Amino acid sequence: MLENKIKKILTDNISNSKVFISDMTGTNDHFNVIVISDAFEGLSLINQHKMIYDALGSMVTNEIHALQLKTITWNQWKKEN
Repeated sequence: MLENKIKKILTDNISNSKVFISDMTGTNDHFNVIVISDAFEGLSLINQHKMIYDALGSMVTNEIHALQLKTITWNQWKKEN
């Protein structure tokens, strides 16, 4: 399943991360992804998302048609939840 592959790649490539992923359309190519990690601390939103795209590489243009991202640090997560 592609969701599991994406989750593994992100957890392997972004330190101390927790990844939540859901298939938005049921077609296994449109995903909503939330990544929580202190690796995002001090980075702009653009650079946080770039980390995700860099980790996923060519999957974004091949297997993944659409990717909705939310990146957040653990401190931000604690404040929001």
